[in-house]
Amino acid sequence: MIPLAANERQSRVDWLMMAALGGLMLIGVLFVYSATMVTSAALAAWYNQAWFRQLVWYGIGLGAMSAICLLDYRIIARWSLVVYCVVILLLVAVLIPGIGAERFGARRWIDLGPFSLQPSEFAKIGFILAMANFLSRPPQELKSVRIFWQALGMVALPFVIIMKEPDLGSALILLPVGLTMLFMAGVPPRYLATLLGASGVVVILILVDVLFAPPQWQIKLEDYQKRRLLTYFGIDGASGDATPQQRAEARRVQRNYSYNVEQALISVGSGGLTGKGWRQGTQNALGYLPRAVAHNDFIFSVIAEEKGFMGSVTVVALYSVVLFTGIRIAGQARDRLGKLLAVGVVTMLFSHVFINIGMNIRIMPVTGVPLPLLSYGGSSVLCSLIAAGILQNVYIHRRS
Repeated sequence: MIPLAANERQSRVDWLMMAALGGLMLIGVLFVYSATMVTSAALAAWYNQAWFRQLVWYGIGLGAMSAICLLDYRIIARWSLVVYCVVILLLVAVLIPGIGAERFGARRWIDLGPFSLQPSEFAKIGFILAMANFLSRPPQELKSVRIFWQALGMVALPFVIIMKEPDLGSALILLPVGLTMLFMAGVPPRYLATLLGASGVVVILILVDVLFAPPQWQIKLEDYQKRRLLTYFGIDGASGDATPQQRAEARRVQRNYSYNVEQALISVGSGGLTGKGWRQGTQNALGYLPRAVAHNDFIFSVIAEEKGFMGSVTVVALYSVVLFTGIRIAGQARDRLGKLLAVGVVTMLFSHVFINIGMNIRIMPVTGVPLPLLSYGGSSVLCSLIAAGILQNVYIHRRS
């Protein structure tokens, strides 16, 4: 009976999701190779090249995903508060000089020698585990205002710390994840409506303040964050009494900040139906699409240029398979905890895909959100596969 039970458990793995994940990883390594092998990095030893490091992270991530599937998710959830506290401590450690590594004006990484750890990526997983465990309580308790404010506190704590790094993209991901989990848990709609209304007013006031208020009245944001917003709305940021020379300088700065997005949009549009061919993309090969971001934030533009509309549709289709199987898993979950875990993971993955592809085609401002399993980066790849492992865990134990 024991071997039969083991075989039965293996047969319950969602192979459709695994096939979609395998397709995304194959595309990821091919196009990280394409995006990076046109630079001087191609002269490095094969084991130091980005495509090989991406393969290593895929292997580590698949191992982590397999390990997660060995334990019932209810056992994992018992340690969710510990995981949440650990990631909060890591987020705080990033801000400490000498521990956190500063790059491009932001302090988001912990340098561990051979690789760098980005705690904000792991904070999303820790937050989903803790929030799902917190909300998987009797429905009557969720009607309490105290429980609602405690849940908001769980969202606000990592959000504020991540914003201090600053990492606007990762911080923003927490908001739809938290709100969706609150809604699916059964928190009274009037609480959520009040929260959404207040959040909408705050966002509008911030945008009006940043875009139109005099500099001395504006909310303090990092200069690059303010410039990204101005670029997205097509505003040069020059004051009303600016001289012609100052206006010309403001337009020049705006063009510099919009360069990456414009080149990404050109890459997407120039691919046509079937693309220019793998490693034949001129935007990437000639350096018009900046090589520092082509293999991470703008990997979708590389795919769209080299494989065209068909390649873009293939990527979207693979993500759709992962997301819809995740929704199905949430519907089949045996308890509220499993349902909330699956909903949190699906919302996180959808937010990443929507924001990243959106900024590649200029319907979203640039926020530095990676494309799961396609963008180069160890922390992002590892967390995406851990998230997929949580979905598989809920699926495997749905009848236990």
